Order: sequence, then C-alpha cells, then structure tokens
Amino acid sequence: MTLLERIDGFAELGNRLQTLPAETKKGLFLRANQENPWFTDSNIALALNGIGEFLEKEKLQRWLSAYTIENTQPKKIGIAMAGNIPMVGFHDLLCVLVTGNMAMAKLSSQDCVLMKFVCELLKQINPSFTNQILFEERLKDVDAVIATGSDNTARYFEYYFRNTPHLIRKNRSSCAVIMGEESEKELIELGKDVFSYFGLGCRNVSKLYVPEGFDIKRLMKAWEVYLEVVNHHKYSNNYTYQRTILLMNLIHFYDNGAVILIENNSLVSPISLLYYEYYQSLDDLKNKVHKQTEKIQCIVSANGWYNKGIPFGRAQHPQVWEYADNVDTIKFLTAVRSK
Repeated sequence: MTLLERIDGFAELGNRLQTLPAETKKGLFLRANQENPWFTDSNIALALNGIGEFLEKEKLQRWLSAYTIENTQPKKIGIAMAGNIPMVGFHDLLCVLVTGNMAMAKLSSQDCVLMKFVCELLKQINPSFTNQILFEERLKDVDAVIATGSDNTARYFEYYFRNTPHLIRKNRSSCAVIMGEESEKELIELGKDVFSYFGLGCRNVSKLYVPEGFDIKRLMKAWEVYLEVVNHHKYSNNYTYQRTILLMNLIHFYDNGAVILIENNSLVSPISLLYYEYYQSLDDLKNKVHKQTEKIQCIVSANGWYNKGIPFGRAQHPQVWEYADNVDTIKFLTAVRSK
C-alpha cells in the first residue's frame, strides 16, 4: 500500500466508527462491557467518537506531512497495549500501520473486544491491512517495541527489551489550573475531564491547582450534575472505601456524593478522589507545576489560558498529532524503519 492508500483506509475507518448501526453498537458495547465492567456504553461511545474525530482525512494528511515516510521494507513493531480506557492502544496501532510497518499487537486482556473489532473493520475497508496486523501473546522476534504500562511494568519492559529499539511509557496523569473567576458552566466543563472514563485515563484530571481563597464548594456544587457516576458499582465501591478511610483518619475533605476532594501535594489521586493544592501567585503556580512536569500528560484551564493549553472539557479529545508522554511515535518509527 502507498501512504495515500493507508490514509484513505484510516479516514474511512473514522467515518464508519462514527456511523455504526445501532444494532452493531448494541452487541459490541455489550461484549466489551462483559469483558471490562469499566467500559460503559457512554465511555465506549466517547472513545469511538474521539477516534473518529482525529481520523479525518485532512487531519491525517496535515499530521503526516511533517514526516518523510519512505517506502522501505516494513519492520515488525511489537505493541504492548494498556486497557485502562476503551481502545487506548489505538493511536500506537495507527502510527505503526500508517508508516507502513507490521503491527505485532499484544492486546490487554481488558480491551480485546473493541480492538479486534476495529482491526477487523480496517481489514474489511482495505484487505491489504490483513497481513499487517497480527495478535501476539508474547512479543518476540520484533524489530522494535512500543509498550505502555505502570512504572513497575515499565522497568520490566526496559530490561526485557534492552537490546531492542523501544519506546516505553510510564504512569502519567493530568491536572487543571483554576484562576478563580470561572463561571459555573466552565466548572461543569472541567468536570468532563475529571469524570469521563471514571478518571482512569492518563488525560483525566487527578489534581487541581487553585488560587488561595478559592471556594472549593463551588466545584462541589457545579459537579452535582455528575452524581450518576456513583451508580456504577465499581466506582461506588472505590468512593465508599476512600470516604471511610478519610473518616477513620479524621482527614478534612469535601464531598458532594460523586467525588471527594482533599488538599494534597501529590499529582496522582485514587479513583473517586481528587487532590487540590493552593498557589499564591503565577510564579508559585509555575514552580509547582514544573516539579511535576515529568509525570504530567496534559494541563487544562478555562479556554486554555494557562500556557496556551487545553480548554476545560477537551482533555479526552486529543488531536492525532498529540503523543502520549509527548514522545513523537512517528519519529521513533521512521528512525527504526530507516535502519
């Protein structure tokens, strides 16, 4: 396949994912939820729409125009995928295939149904993809590896693939910067970055930076619209557990029935719990954020005012040219293929 044919294939995939028949979605969503109870219908739909958004042909062409993708012998690229949110490994698959390489995918046991469905759909669109996608239990005899996991898993990957070109990602999380003048509507938008996927994604906000004097109760009130999250049994179990621990230890917290907020300098908070930290000035804020740079995936703020970043409500809608851990996957793959 030529690069243009690959782009056309993925663009058509995006179209089909956004226009799946109701009956197809019903069966697909049911199987995915049985495999992973965190994958609710709304979260799967959010993931499908997000992929559809960045697979627009114009965006794909704009993205890939920045690279020189040579028509050389394909490389076997192993992909160890995570399964924390629906189809989180798709972007790596896209990068490997659109550069003309073979994807040797080790799927997460928590996200097989959706990933296999997407791959089969891609093969139907262009059968030439059939020999480019293989599912593997173990990644061996590969030319390079892309792996995503926890900090502990990353150490294992780094050792195991020490003699193989690799791109290995560790734990990351995201944060929000509040300036104090946000409207209720803007705070509700921020809630999307907190509650989507139950907070399980690396682009979910797990930490708030708020100015001294900010009334945390404003957030509690605005986020009452997300109370339905506690109807999910796994989220509810986490919420009840975290609340019980805080009560037993006499730790001050805010609680609106959907999420618990406590003051904490750490970046990554458990499910159903959200950390906040006060800052005194813009310089103080920058210093606090800078200390966490290596662990931050993205930063959201009202209209993206902070560091020209991501607006509230858009954390889970990355562009196709935005990379996990801010490491250029296409650059890595083109370097491997040129060898």
